[in-house]
Amino acid sequence: MPSVQEIKNEIERLKKETDTTILVHAYQGQDIFEIADYVGDSYGLAIKAQDDPSKNIIMCGVRFMAETAKILCPNKRVFLPNPTAGCPMAEQLTKKELQALKEQFPDHSVVAYVNTTAELKTLADVCVTSSCAVEVCRNLENDKILFIPDPNLGSYVAEKLPEKQFRFIQGGCPHHYSMTKEDVKKAKALHPDALLLVHPECPKDVVEEADYVGATTGIMNFAKNSDHKEFVIGTEVSIVEHLQFDCPDKKFYALSNDLLCSDMKATTLMDVYNTLKGIAGEEIILDDQTIEKARHSLDEMIRLG
Repeated sequence: MPSVQEIKNEIERLKKETDTTILVHAYQGQDIFEIADYVGDSYGLAIKAQDDPSKNIIMCGVRFMAETAKILCPNKRVFLPNPTAGCPMAEQLTKKELQALKEQFPDHSVVAYVNTTAELKTLADVCVTSSCAVEVCRNLENDKILFIPDPNLGSYVAEKLPEKQFRFIQGGCPHHYSMTKEDVKKAKALHPDALLLVHPECPKDVVEEADYVGATTGIMNFAKNSDHKEFVIGTEVSIVEHLQFDCPDKKFYALSNDLLCSDMKATTLMDVYNTLKGIAGEEIILDDQTIEKARHSLDEMIRLG
């Protein structure tokens, strides 16, 4: 039976042999981190996918991230190592429902969180990620915005831009959404010297208690660069593990163990290995019309963000 390190070594060899780049979202486990060519949040992954010269991309994340890479890189082959890795938030709204909302609010620009399906992106005016949402919405010409699907991130952006009018739908990340002010109270009681760093997908009353609010890479960079020594992390628990490796002289605690995304944890090292071997994984296939229409919203995100 090969060791974990032997599998990693073989993955490195196969990457070169097959001209493949492995892109990894920050919510993946540490073993996946260590075979990545690039690690980032959704915005960083989108930019990297577009700029990368390799013929093939393996996206270690969830389906909408692999779809986004394919939309931005239609001439590349993009693979999702574990086809079951989805995103509950991305699947909360159907294309038919969004079309009805557009008809209901025809004077609003549709701003779609990147955590949406390729189908929804075809109807959006622009996409955003948590790291660029405020900037994109600020630069958007229209003052009326229909923000989908996460009302928590949308409300956070709206507070930063009082000059704009926002409409939201009911939805959000079930893991971030489950956080409460009581969770914050318990964490601060256990770790009174720790700063609280949270993702804007958390509810407003949690965000209001935070010392820093930002995307996953923003949270990680803040913790790495801070002179502070203890942090409570209010996003997916993998970030706690990664920061423990990156900053062994500091202490990191999860706001709650409920902040565990089973979809992000679906991808294993062997899934990546077997995808490189051509015996597992799913190639993302999108028709030309979907790619063309969805591409507009992503190009606008990059232009405005």
